[in-house]
Parts: sequence; structure tokens; C-alpha cells
Amino acid sequence: MGDDVITNRKAHHHYRVLDTYEAGMVLHGTEVKSIRLGHGNLDAAFARIEKGEAFLYQFDIQPYAKASVTNHEAKAVRKLLLHKTELRKLNEATTIKGHSLVPLKLYWKNGKLKLLLGVGTGKDARDKRQDIKKAESKREVDRAMKQYRK
Repeated sequence: MGDDVITNRKAHHHYRVLDTYEAGMVLHGTEVKSIRLGHGNLDAAFARIEKGEAFLYQFDIQPYAKASVTNHEAKAVRKLLLHKTELRKLNEATTIKGHSLVPLKLYWKNGKLKLLLGVGTGKDARDKRQDIKKAESKREVDRAMKQYRK
């Protein structure tokens, strides 16, 4: 894809991602400059479809330090740019109980900032424990293979 600028590390821990979509975002100049510096946080962010349009909430972009009076608001609601067919599919997917739109990562593609948006279902504690067990067993196997190669 491109260089990841900001990733939502908690997304795969809290959600099982079923499908992904790529969306553009409507941003101001100071927001883009702040994101280039890595001053953004997707951890608490979520998306909604309202009146046929997609919006991103709680995406924290810190104000640009060198900006003048025309600086942006840190947690403003930002519009997502998607095709009508994608909006329709996302709307249908979110009407199912337990499904939600989760922003996964923000990256550059052909000079434009893109958001990878996932349709996911929430994991319960049992699923999280199973994922932790898998990660630990993989880590142990990798460690044993490293010792074996020496």
C-alpha cells in the first residue's frame, strides 16, 4: 500500500475484522502537516454512516505548532470519501447487530492520505485469550528455532 503514518494497534485486539475498505478524508492544511509529523491518534476513533455519508469521530490530530490563528480543532468530525456503492455496502454491514466500522490505519498513496476502514465484530474475553495463547506459542516456537539454528 504505502508508508503507514498512523496505525490503530488496538483494533485487531478488540475486533475481528471481516472486510476492509479504503477511504479518503476531507482535511485542512494544518491537519495534513500535523499528520506528516506523526501527531495523530486512531486508538479511540470510530466511523459511522449518517444520511448516506461516512464520518470519522474521535480521530485526534494535535494542532500544528507553527500554524497561526487558522489552526484546526483536535477532535473534529471528519468526512470520509467513499463511492456510493461502498457506502451502501458499509451501511448494510453496520445495520447487522454487533458490526461496527473501525479505522485500522492511515497511510499515503500517490500523494494522498488514505484511511483503511474495517468492518468488524467485537471480540469477547475468550477470543482475546485464544489470540494471546497463539501469539505466545508462536513466540516460543520462533525462540526454539533460533536456538536450534545456532
